[in-house]
Amino acid sequence: MTEHTTALPEPSATHPATSPRTPEADPHENRRQVLYWRLLARLFDPEEQPALESASLAVVEDLALPSALLDPQASVDSVVQRHPELADEFDGLMAPGPADEGVRDRAAEVRRAALVSKVLLNVFASGSGTVTAGQLARWQSDAGWLERALGCTPGELRGGRTGGGTSGRGTHPDLARLIPAIGPELGALEADLVRRMHLREVLADPFLAAQLTPSMSLIEQLLRDKNNLSGVALANAKALIRRFVDEVAEVLRTQVAKSTVGAVDRSVPPKRVFRNLDLDRTIWKNLTNWSPEEERLYVDRLYYRHTARKTTPQRLIVVVDQSGSMVDSMVNCTILASVFAGLPKVDVHLIAYDTQALDLTPWVHDPFETLLRTKLGGGNDGPVAMAMARPKITDPQDTVMVWISDFYEFGRSQPLFEGIEAVHRSGVKFIPVGSVTSSGRQEVNPWFRERFKALGTPVLSGHISKLVHELKTFLA
Repeated sequence: MTEHTTALPEPSATHPATSPRTPEADPHENRRQVLYWRLLARLFDPEEQPALESASLAVVEDLALPSALLDPQASVDSVVQRHPELADEFDGLMAPGPADEGVRDRAAEVRRAALVSKVLLNVFASGSGTVTAGQLARWQSDAGWLERALGCTPGELRGGRTGGGTSGRGTHPDLARLIPAIGPELGALEADLVRRMHLREVLADPFLAAQLTPSMSLIEQLLRDKNNLSGVALANAKALIRRFVDEVAEVLRTQVAKSTVGAVDRSVPPKRVFRNLDLDRTIWKNLTNWSPEEERLYVDRLYYRHTARKTTPQRLIVVVDQSGSMVDSMVNCTILASVFAGLPKVDVHLIAYDTQALDLTPWVHDPFETLLRTKLGGGNDGPVAMAMARPKITDPQDTVMVWISDFYEFGRSQPLFEGIEAVHRSGVKFIPVGSVTSSGRQEVNPWFRERFKALGTPVLSGHISKLVHELKTFLA
C-alpha cells in the first residue's frame, strides 16, 4: 500500500490557515501573558523575577510606554505627571462596557494589560512593616486611580467620600453584582496601612501630618485615639477630622438638595400675585368669551399656579449604634443628620448608643463637634436608646425614625424589636439601616432582618445614597 501525502500551503495574508491559531502564532497573546505572569509573581512574591522583568521591559518599550510602569516605587500620579497623555487611558480602564464586537484588538489588549498591572500592583502589593505618612498618601492616591479605572470616583469604594456618578469613559458599575469584594478589600488594606503607622508621632509633626489624606480608616483611628492626644497632635487630628467631615458633608449636601423639593401641595390655595399667573390656562379657560366682531377676549376669571410645596416632616430622629463595628455608619450618619438639620422646618434629633445612650441633639448642626463627643466601642443595648428616643415622638404621622445598627444585641433582641414594632404601628416612618458605607459591606442579625421584613420595613443597606433616596421618597 502506497502512502499518499498532501502538501498544505503556507499561511499568508491571502490564504490564511484554516487551523486554530496557536499561542506561538500570536505574539500579542504571549506578550500579554508575560505582563500578567509578572503581575502574579509580584503580588505573591515581592522578590524580582529577572526573566519576567526583562521580558516585561521589552514589551513595555515596544509599546512606547514609559518604563516607570514597571517601577514599584513610582506612583501612578508620578507616571501621569510625566506622561499626561496616559491619564485618559487610566480613566475607565477596567470599567464594564458593551461586549466587544468583531475582531479583538490584541495589540490594544497588551497595552491595557501593562496599565492594569501597574495600578493593581501599586494598590495590592502594599508590603509590610512600618508605614510613613508619605507612603500612606501615595497608596491612597494609587487607590484613587484604581477606583477611577473601575469607573468610580476616588474614595467611593473605600467608604470615604460618598460621591456618585462616574469618571472617565466608563459607566458606573453595579458594584453589588460585579465586584462585591473590591470595596471592602480596599478599605481593609487602607486600615492595615493606618495601623502600621506610628500615628501619634506623625500627628505630632506638622510636616508629616500635612501629608496625611483623611479617609474613613484614618478617621476611625483618630476617633479611637483622641483621648490620648494632646497639644499639636490633637490639633492636627482635629484638623484632619474637620477636613474629612467638610468633604463628605459637601457631597451629602448636594444629594439632599436634589431630593428635598416636595411635590406641589394642591390643598393650599395659590397665591394670587402676578408672578403666579397662569396665562396659558387663563386664555384656554376663557376662549368661550372671545368676541369675533371686536376681536377681543373677555376674561371673567384669572387662573394662578399652585406653588406651595409639601414640606419635610417636622421631626427626624436618627439613632446610631456607635459600637466598634459601626464606625463608618456613625461618621456618615452624623454628617447626614447635620445636613438635614440645616433644612427649614426640620427638627432633627441624634442619639448614639452602645451599652448607654447619648443625646447628641444639641450639637447636631456641627458634625465635627458631635464626632468628638462620641465614644466608640462597647456592645449594643438598643432598648436603652429606644427609651431615650420614644419621648421625642410628638406627632407619629409627621416623624421619621432612622435606626442604624447591625442589631446584634446583648441578649435583649425581643424587647428592642417590641419597642420598634410599637413605634412603627403608631404611624412613625421607621427605616432600619444595616450599613451606610460606600463599600456596601454589612452584616445584620438574621433574626432582626426576617422580622423587619415581615413588619414591612426591610433593612436598608449599601451606599449612603440609598438612605438619602429613601428619605427623599418619603419627603416628596
